[in-house]
Amino acid sequence: MKKAYLLFLLFNLSFGFAQAQNSLLSVEKIMQDPKWMGTFPSNIQWAENSAAIYFKYNPEQNPSDSLYKIPVSDLNNISKVNWKTSNKLIPAYGQFNTDKSQKVYTRDAKLFLYNAKEEQEIKLLELSSRISNPIFLKDENIIAFEMENNIFTYELSEGSIQQLTHIKNGNEPTNNNNELSKKDDWLIKENTELLQVIKERESKKELSKAYHEATKNDEPYTFYSGNDRVTNLQISPNGKYVVFNLISPAEKRKNTFVPDFTDVSGYTTELNTRPKVGNEPTEAKMVIYNIEKDTAYTVNTGHLPGITDLPDYTRDYPEREWKKEIRAVIPANPIFSEESQAVINIRSADNKDRWIALLDLDSGELKCLDRQRDEAWIAGPGIGYSFGGGTFGWLPDNTHIYFQSEESGYSHLYLLNTQTGKKKALTKGQFEVFSPKLSNDKQYWYLTTSEVHPGERHFYKMPVMGGKMTQLTSMTGNNQVSLSPDEKHLAILYSNSNQPWELYYKANNPKDNAIKLTNGQSEQFQSYSWKSPELIQFEAKDGATVHARLYKPKQQNNNKAAVIFVHGAGYLQNAHKWWSSYFREYMFHNLLSDLGYTVLDIDYRGSAGYGRDWRTGIYRHMGGKDLSDQVDGAKYLIENEHINPEKIGIYGGSYGGFITLMALFNEPDIFKSGAALRSVTDWAHYNHGYTSNILNEPYNDPIAYKRSSPIYFAEGLKGHLLMAHGMIDTNVHFQDVVRLSQRLIELKKDNWEMAIFPVEDHGFIEPSSWTDEYKRILKLFNETLLD
Repeated sequence: MKKAYLLFLLFNLSFGFAQAQNSLLSVEKIMQDPKWMGTFPSNIQWAENSAAIYFKYNPEQNPSDSLYKIPVSDLNNISKVNWKTSNKLIPAYGQFNTDKSQKVYTRDAKLFLYNAKEEQEIKLLELSSRISNPIFLKDENIIAFEMENNIFTYELSEGSIQQLTHIKNGNEPTNNNNELSKKDDWLIKENTELLQVIKERESKKELSKAYHEATKNDEPYTFYSGNDRVTNLQISPNGKYVVFNLISPAEKRKNTFVPDFTDVSGYTTELNTRPKVGNEPTEAKMVIYNIEKDTAYTVNTGHLPGITDLPDYTRDYPEREWKKEIRAVIPANPIFSEESQAVINIRSADNKDRWIALLDLDSGELKCLDRQRDEAWIAGPGIGYSFGGGTFGWLPDNTHIYFQSEESGYSHLYLLNTQTGKKKALTKGQFEVFSPKLSNDKQYWYLTTSEVHPGERHFYKMPVMGGKMTQLTSMTGNNQVSLSPDEKHLAILYSNSNQPWELYYKANNPKDNAIKLTNGQSEQFQSYSWKSPELIQFEAKDGATVHARLYKPKQQNNNKAAVIFVHGAGYLQNAHKWWSSYFREYMFHNLLSDLGYTVLDIDYRGSAGYGRDWRTGIYRHMGGKDLSDQVDGAKYLIENEHINPEKIGIYGGSYGGFITLMALFNEPDIFKSGAALRSVTDWAHYNHGYTSNILNEPYNDPIAYKRSSPIYFAEGLKGHLLMAHGMIDTNVHFQDVVRLSQRLIELKKDNWEMAIFPVEDHGFIEPSSWTDEYKRILKLFNETLLD
């Protein structure tokens, strides 16, 4: 009896200690509508004359953001822009002519011209169909634009419009005049022989037809796209060629339907979402429309080097016969030089090769300039994906092209001489380059890099052919710079690890300091002293260095329990020095540390910011090194932060939910409990674009899927598991956790629970849902880690 009473007393003392830790925060507070935090600037845009900064802001807490401006001449003068002025703001997109005196763009599907000298906007065209993608041709009196899947030109001096291409959907009509039957032929002959008027009329018809055939003008060549979809029309600067892609529809595409039980109609409806991984890849081919020759022909990609190469993983299936065939490719938009030379960026459909090639516009033949092969998958900052994007273009010398590549292991900026084939790296080192842009005079690069630290971003200026980089920002954190059109000013969205984004101004001079222009935090948000998590490094079991954020409790509050947070998205960086996109989780970690927990937030294998090898560290085995990084993080906490090895929990959403499941199923002796939120449970049921890069296709590489999917390891569950999922999740379908739940039931596991959210998609919206979910997470850790 005395022993039982003593245990009861010790339990209550322990429980009382846990509950005694106080915090100014609560789950209800941090998970309420984010407006309680204040209002923060976004969407920076400069006036075309560089006289003012425009940005989205909402200090008045309107239902949606409003447009504000700050003149450079009076940085203390923040004013709201009325809707009429806002609608007339010259858009940032569009194209300037050579001397930047005119800019052409569309607004509301109409064609506009901006005269920079007179600061005047002129509406050029308003037609019945949508106008898009206007550009100046080499003869800058002519503007080309796209309308109804064709290219048209508008001549400024004459105001005339000309259609250059004739592209139509469907198949070319054929003259299938069936031969007349003997009966019908006899009737016609009889009728014309008996009736003289009919005979004369038929004779006149034949003469008229012959005359029109002899005198008619040649009809323009028409290209018929059949069942394919026409995309990405691009015209060469000399106006002689139009290049476009034809996208073939996937024949075997089968979408998944997600039921919505809370539809306003009162009926259960179905949301038509995505197919599962392994659907037939998109087929694309590039076509050149030769305007002078009035014909079209397909670009030949069959001779690209390595086009028939098999991936290395095929060696794991010796029993299967693998055929070397010309792989499907996805060509991106051509990039034209001023002299109408064309280079294109081509991806293999399996995303293991990227070719950069010169395109002979007269023949459709390709000359490969650079091939990047990755047995995992091609990606990385500035490299783009699928139909284009990324860093790619010509220098004004019409000889060099520029692009980014992970050839060195990190994404850097390169030049390549298209005549000699010589390639030069303009940046080097164990850091990455982001968004390089040529200066107005084409003599310099402006670019952002992580050279100072993987968790910092700074803005630089560098000579166009390479050389010393001049750092233009200095504030520790992330500096997202918008350069003014005249390149004299920097508008900077800046944040650090415990301060949300604010707007700063700085002259384009490394010696000048940045000036803070906004202060968006609410008094309620500022009343709490938000923690700056410590950036740490620890060694993984394979010797790699892992970066992480560490939140420490005050020594007097330390309960020797720890929670490891796993960020989502896979390829994303969170152990950095700026305001996290996981701001709710950041606030939750502040609450946990107030309550005595130590929190570790790891940039595990597969995360962004650390180069190619880190990015592809999960290839063919999700839940491999990315999971062992969590285990090594737990060991770090035990050895360096004196955490009780029996008191470690783990949680995360999406990819973080997947890792949580793998942790509880495969490392049950390390993690006592975990919360898996909106988690993938079987990668064969996720989408194609993301999953096939990492695990290939399930019918080609089943080994990768079986060792990467939590549902195959559910028997390993020992600790306490909370699963939470939105029922109308169109990204990671609710079906994922339903199937895993049935598996756990069949395995007779009873140490798990499910929280479902009927009105939520993948990213929760309702504060009530966020609050309910995180109250459950906190309860799970309090009940399982503090006993």
